[in-house]
Amino acid sequence: MKKMTIDYTHSEIGFKVKHLMISTVRGNFGTFGGEINENGDLTFSLEVDSINTNNSDRDTHLKGSDFFDVENHPRVTFMAKDVDITSGLIAGELTIKGITKEVIMTSEYNGVSVDPWGNTKHGLEITGKVNRSDFGLTWNAPLETGGVLVSDEVTFNIDLQLLESVETPVSEMAQ
Repeated sequence: MKKMTIDYTHSEIGFKVKHLMISTVRGNFGTFGGEINENGDLTFSLEVDSINTNNSDRDTHLKGSDFFDVENHPRVTFMAKDVDITSGLIAGELTIKGITKEVIMTSEYNGVSVDPWGNTKHGLEITGKVNRSDFGLTWNAPLETGGVLVSDEVTFNIDLQLLESVETPVSEMAQ
């Protein structure tokens, strides 16, 4: 496998969660970085401070100690060994708020293409669900009608365009 890095201008890291048990709130992270190296190992990191749900008050609450505690835990990381992007499954270790758990993500490989400038690109969509309370994100409020304000289940939707054989360090983040 050739080394591939994320083409940040054509990639997005999104999530969604139920609110009031009746609607879905979506958000994304604007700053992230990662690569698949020659051995097929995937490393990925996102900056929690770049969270955007189109509501600044909610974003501030999510960055605070009730949720991500960005001051003490500024990044979310994912590491997987020997990834085959065409297999449909990616198993690895997800770390949120200093807590690491093994998760399995589903992937869909969308193929390979060469852009007008001669760069080889691969398309990959990754989805997965996690229980936020497993990672210490336990804040919630009970509802009078039963249920809770924010669902425990969070769905990640990651759309990646990967650039083949570029020597960009993993530490570089999209802005």
